[in-house]
Amino acid sequence: MSRSSTSSEAGRESVLECTDCLDPADAFALIGNETRLAILEALWAADERPVSFSELRREVGMRDSAQFNYHLQKLTDHFVTQRDDGYTFKHAGEKVVRSVIAGSFNQHPSLEPFPVEGECFDCGGSLHARYEDERLAIDCADCGQCHGEYAFPPGGLNDRTHDEIADAFDQRVRHLHCLAADGVCPECNGRVETQIVETGECCLGVDVRVDHECAQCGHALCSAAGLRLLDQSAVVRFHDERGVSLDERPYWTLPWCVSPEYTRVVERDPYRLEVRMRLAGDELRVRMDEDLAVLETHLTAVR
Repeated sequence: MSRSSTSSEAGRESVLECTDCLDPADAFALIGNETRLAILEALWAADERPVSFSELRREVGMRDSAQFNYHLQKLTDHFVTQRDDGYTFKHAGEKVVRSVIAGSFNQHPSLEPFPVEGECFDCGGSLHARYEDERLAIDCADCGQCHGEYAFPPGGLNDRTHDEIADAFDQRVRHLHCLAADGVCPECNGRVETQIVETGECCLGVDVRVDHECAQCGHALCSAAGLRLLDQSAVVRFHDERGVSLDERPYWTLPWCVSPEYTRVVERDPYRLEVRMRLAGDELRVRMDEDLAVLETHLTAVR
């Protein structure tokens, strides 16, 4: 598909140009210190921000004021910002703490496969969730067909039952693809480019897939085109009128979200896709452009 943008390459470079940014290695070195991490954690735990110097030092438990100030100043302007009434987070500082809470830095949990709602679109077998290397996948327990595999931070497993983990995963996948299809990277908020692909491998094994890739940080997602339609008004209405709430159905139980049978290429150059869904004797066909915008819908009775 076309990868046009609203600015030239030179324009992008000027926007991203930074005269006082830290080298990535230096940034990691700054937070690779127990006291500095403790400062960030104390800011996070505060009931209100900004937090005064003395309160921060008290929470961290460091008696030497000069030594504490040394570490705090190392964080200031990069992970922490100083105001007249104290200190608060910069976005990068919040990201560090959120990553620690999510377990991305310090947790390596294991989880035995567990059954989930639905059946395999390919063989009708039972489905289970599998967690490995901070990724959760929905697989068929009989034939092994994958119904989607995506990153799921370890913190998402804490204090949740198997059913709650499956529900959280479903909501996360919907959120990730909604942002990506709207052109916003779920990791860095950079510009995401979307491309229709008919070759190569995908975790879903679909013939026609959608690739999303961030032009800024390289974060990538792939999916069946149907995932984009989970909150589309005509699709939601079609299901509501036939007694099905899409909010209450995990995406992997909807064949048009995971099976190659329900998506076809109608035109190329530019791409036009058609996703069809059947329910209660009716069929809704949704035609989409190369950016996954809905062009038209068509409802017919199925005999």
